[in-house]
Amino acid sequence: MEDVDRYRRAKLAEGCLSAGSINKTLSTLAAVLEVAVEYGLLGRNVAKGRRRRLPAGRPAQTAIDSAAGIAALLDAAGDLDRRARYRRGHGRALLATLAFAGLRISEALGLRWRDVNLAAGRLTVRGTKTDAADRTVNLLPALREELAALKARRDPAPGDYLFPTVKGTHQSKDNANHRIFRPALALANDRREAEGEEPLPRLTPHSLRRTFASVLVALGEDPAYVMAQMGHTDAKFTLSVYAKAMQRRDGERERLRALVNGEAVAQDIAADLVGPPVT
Repeated sequence: MEDVDRYRRAKLAEGCLSAGSINKTLSTLAAVLEVAVEYGLLGRNVAKGRRRRLPAGRPAQTAIDSAAGIAALLDAAGDLDRRARYRRGHGRALLATLAFAGLRISEALGLRWRDVNLAAGRLTVRGTKTDAADRTVNLLPALREELAALKARRDPAPGDYLFPTVKGTHQSKDNANHRIFRPALALANDRREAEGEEPLPRLTPHSLRRTFASVLVALGEDPAYVMAQMGHTDAKFTLSVYAKAMQRRDGERERLRALVNGEAVAQDIAADLVGPPVT
């Protein structure tokens, strides 16, 4: 037990790992020692128990709080799409799906074109977490335009993934984060800083899910509707955890409404449609 405590103090003093990361190594150690206990090699598991863990705060649950911030991220993703080496990318459409439909990244990457009904303006989410995660999401006009543009460019079969790898296979969350989300966020922040604007907060793909809930709430949607669109069963949970406060500056609601109605994204989509041919 003393050795475990000594290890914990040493890692904390190094300052290379967060408290949460150190706790994860202790959990791994505890799992290994538990097997040793089961085989009779140890009398007890000295790494087990909450007393061995360091206090670790919950990571900040961030979201984008303005129409300008959402547009900056989408615009950056669109520009990176047009620089794609092998075929023009789908990063803008993927991030729009996260921000305007509230999908988890795993849900978005699992979408196939047979799940998208552009004529009816909805998509079917085949969730994996709960029964409520299986749901129908109504497409906001901006997202409908994004997906229509992507479909026109790709001419896919019904069983094709919306956001595949170059080979057309299922894309992993890590790959999408590394190749699409992080570069788009970095480019958006570079531009905002160059223009004297505050950079976007530290975001993850899940931050766009919270952004979606916040947008719906800011536009006056009923909490029960927001809950259903998110795939939850508790509207109170949806509002308390996911509906972060959007900015309340004069005209912000109108700017949000213009964004989700597609008025602020049409120009970028048009530029994408007349870009270089897919190779």
